[in-house]
Amino acid sequence: MKRFLTAATAVLAIAFPTIGADPLYSQDFSKAEIGSQPDELLILDGQFAVKEEGGQRFFELPGAPLESFGFLFGPSEPFGVTSAARIQTSRSGRKFPTFGIGVNGASGYRLQVTPAKKAIELFKGDTVAATAPFDWKSGEWTELRLSVRKVKDDEFAVEGKAWTAGTAEPAAPVVSITEAKVLPAGKSGTWGMPFAGTPIRFDDLKVTRLP
Repeated sequence: MKRFLTAATAVLAIAFPTIGADPLYSQDFSKAEIGSQPDELLILDGQFAVKEEGGQRFFELPGAPLESFGFLFGPSEPFGVTSAARIQTSRSGRKFPTFGIGVNGASGYRLQVTPAKKAIELFKGDTVAATAPFDWKSGEWTELRLSVRKVKDDEFAVEGKAWTAGTAEPAAPVVSITEAKVLPAGKSGTWGMPFAGTPIRFDDLKVTRLP
């Protein structure tokens, strides 16, 4: 039986390709040596290391010091890609961590989960460009995706979504902005701010070409 996409579904498929699409870059740390920092990752700052728990390996940022840390991965692209990652951390009393993924380099666009604000925020550099409510679950893995796609010659869409692993993925972007000109090409990245004093874990890094 043939399957047909509606116009709306087709737009979403362009903005966020399926998980089955062949990625430009993929890292799940399953073959990485425990205690190591894989060579293809560019550590900007932080004592990241491959750890394992319950048979699952991941890249972990320790809960101290309480600063902002990150690393870059994948190819350097200006637009036409989606960056994805799973991130897990937890609160401690009234203290909350902050974490996210980015594209277009260290100073590019960033999709950030900010539990203290109960929000997800889309940054352009250091400026919040869009925000939306987000119900973060302490201790659960959070799925994040951020894409930059060309709509037409003078219009680009920067779109992000996040959801708790194991729940339904949002059908549409949670936050988005429209740009007349995107930031310069750069690698994808992930960021962690362990303000709760608890470790932040990263897994299933992917960069996928948009159709």
